[in-house]
Amino acid sequence: MSTELLVERILAADDAPAVSAAEAVHGLLDDSVIDDLAAPLGIAEAAEFVGLTPHTLRYYEQQGLVRPARNAAGYRAYSAPDLRRLVFLTRMRLSGMTMQDLKRYIELADRGDSTIPERSRIMADQRARIKKQLRELTLALETTEYKIRTYGGHPAG
Repeated sequence: MSTELLVERILAADDAPAVSAAEAVHGLLDDSVIDDLAAPLGIAEAAEFVGLTPHTLRYYEQQGLVRPARNAAGYRAYSAPDLRRLVFLTRMRLSGMTMQDLKRYIELADRGDSTIPERSRIMADQRARIKKQLRELTLALETTEYKIRTYGGHPAG
């Protein structure tokens, strides 16, 4: 099941408990989906799982963002940690994080816990960008709804 489908299910649940979508996705992926995989996934299966193309996964590998092992036949074998990283990369790219920032973050993560303060700063900066984007989108939605009302329609939702 792709992360896109998981996110759609979570966001569609209006009566969900006071758990953020991110926490819910994190829990679903960490516990019940990724850990239940019997074996590492090939590139096509991994791409489908995270909602990307094999070409994008190869690009992420070329950029040093993910380093899947190779199986006995030499094919990529995406393990649970690889898939978790791909889910993270997908969410961060969706939020507008630049490839430069992602590369830096992954480089730091690969160096271990001594880099947590800098990684935390990168995430705080990204959070600020996302909050600004949310404010801008909220204003755009309000403007759109106003225009619909002025035309005699009623905005849905």
